[in-house]
Amino acid sequence: MELFDYSLFASAIRMVSPILLAALGGALCARVGIFNVGLEGLILAGAFSAIVGNYYSGSVIVAVLTGAFGGVLVSLLFGLATIKFKANPIVAGIAINFLVLGLTTFGLRAIFQVKGAFYDKDMNGLPKWDLPLIENIPVIGKLLSGHSPLVYTAFIAAILLYIFLFKTVVGFRILAVGKNEAAARSLGLKVTALQYGAIVASGVLCGLAGAQLSLGQVTMFTEGMTAGRGFIALVAMMLGQSHPIGMIGSSLLFGLMDAMSIRLQGFSMPTQFTSMLPYVITIIAMFFLKDRGLESQASGQQSSR
Repeated sequence: MELFDYSLFASAIRMVSPILLAALGGALCARVGIFNVGLEGLILAGAFSAIVGNYYSGSVIVAVLTGAFGGVLVSLLFGLATIKFKANPIVAGIAINFLVLGLTTFGLRAIFQVKGAFYDKDMNGLPKWDLPLIENIPVIGKLLSGHSPLVYTAFIAAILLYIFLFKTVVGFRILAVGKNEAAARSLGLKVTALQYGAIVASGVLCGLAGAQLSLGQVTMFTEGMTAGRGFIALVAMMLGQSHPIGMIGSSLLFGLMDAMSIRLQGFSMPTQFTSMLPYVITIIAMFFLKDRGLESQASGQQSSR
């Protein structure tokens, strides 16, 4: 078995989608001045809702929509706490994470009468799409073809978000709210509506990330199956400077580390070591790039004055 081959990078592309989708959701919140640390809970809510929707409807499409709806419901709770009741976003986000963890654990027992994990052999996961023409290209076909629809959705969403933020009027208004909320209000911008819109969109993206986790890879739900991906998405967001294109690169890095952690298990390495690899890379990345983040933040503050 080789450490680096085409299948490793194809696996990295598949694993990057939950991180990238959640990072895009976090970036939208950051752009309106709200630091959303509840991404972990939003993804978990989406994963559980997708399994519930799949179990009762038997339709993958309904399951994905249910996952997105579950993310929206939790994001609205976060929005009410932070926007309407002026709660600290970090405290509210941490509370959301613990709340969803408890609710999904309770839901497993209440709905499926199981503990720890739920799996049903009759449930169908997300299909794999073979891209016409591209699948026949020797190298690119192995990397880009044969993924679930939500994998392609993640990259398309990043491109669309870039166009939306930097090429549309509403996008510029969102950027204005994030730069200076008081100034945006003085110009007559509907700051509260923009903030709620960003939080709801974040819920949709995180819900899709959860659906990819529970339907795109294993077609099952386990307690705490997000395993810190929401926090990794936060790091990917910060490393990408909340820029959609930058977040594609940072998310690909963490997706590759996630794929490598699984590959290393085939080399008889302890699972405790391989499982911590993505989180070690997260800490290292934050350590080496912290100065760049501070410089970018300082320059942004100067430009807004």
